[in-house]
Amino acid sequence: MNGQSNQPFVVRASGEIDLDTAPTLRRALAAALESHREVVLDLSEVTFMDCAGLGALVQARDQADRRGRRLILRGAGRCVVRLLKLTGLHRRLVLEP
Repeated sequence: MNGQSNQPFVVRASGEIDLDTAPTLRRALAAALESHREVVLDLSEVTFMDCAGLGALVQARDQADRRGRRLILRGAGRCVVRLLKLTGLHRRLVLEP
């Protein structure tokens, strides 16, 4: 047994994901992706995201790809979805309602 869980692990974000809060999200996602094959990032309570938040998502996606993991974004609000579409990241990330 390799110690990895087969159950999806949920990381919940809330409020603003910006230069001040993105490092915390980055660390949480990195840790989750180390020990879980599937990580769900619940964005349903996120009210704002800037480029630092996008950077955290890209880094997590790259880590997931390198390690054969799956990162899913769930519950993203209109402001987050708009940002992902403007940057084209909606094509690289798995989005669920």
